[in-house]
Amino acid sequence: MARRHVLAVFPPLSLRYILSRSCHPTATGTSRSCSSHPSWFIMATDHQNPATKQKQPVASNFKLVIYEQENFQGRCHELTGPCNNIQEADVAKVGSILVLCGPWVGYEQPGCKGEQYVFEKGEYPRWDAWTNSRRSDCIVAFRPIKVDSQEHKIVLYENPSFAGKKIEIIDDDVPSFHAHGYHEKVSSVRVQSGTWVGYQYPGYRGYQYLFEKGEFKECSEFGAAMPQIQSVRRIRDMQYHPRGAFQPST
Repeated sequence: MARRHVLAVFPPLSLRYILSRSCHPTATGTSRSCSSHPSWFIMATDHQNPATKQKQPVASNFKLVIYEQENFQGRCHELTGPCNNIQEADVAKVGSILVLCGPWVGYEQPGCKGEQYVFEKGEYPRWDAWTNSRRSDCIVAFRPIKVDSQEHKIVLYENPSFAGKKIEIIDDDVPSFHAHGYHEKVSSVRVQSGTWVGYQYPGYRGYQYLFEKGEFKECSEFGAAMPQIQSVRRIRDMQYHPRGAFQPST
């Protein structure tokens, strides 16, 4: 599909969906000793909860395996639903991650807070496979991301409350806003359809910010300390979009 980047004004969204989160260490996973893993997955890469959310994904469509050591070694714990604190599920540390069915988002702090890390289907043998922000290697909470739309539309605004200059992106990934003539900060966001991840810097680098369908009136609502986003891409689960999933350069 041809790329389209135009400036436009949209009315407020009329529907909002609030995602309730809870930790179910017994229902969503079991701890066991394991050291082997499938070798045919493609590596895939990577924040505060938005003000509006989609409905809770169906647990049976999601599966993630946490290993306490790097390179898929040591004890592991399988998740099929949200968990606010992996330590309550008797997981000491996240050393590597195998996503069997996704996508997922991990959080630096309990209760799905702090820095965010987006995981799509694939292998993450150590912490620098899921982030390049270099600020933290800690993940303590996870939840699935619902991806149920084939269409994608997002509008990013210069100022809070959807004011100032703006850039609209439809069915496309944009590795650099500057290359498309947008040099402003990003203080508020409207997601009309699809699920997206924004990045602090061009080339999908720096802090990550998850955008699900809804409205984010100020940068704190999508987890940013500063209104800086310079690239954005669609989250397209490889289960449904085998040609559209993000694959990082190595």
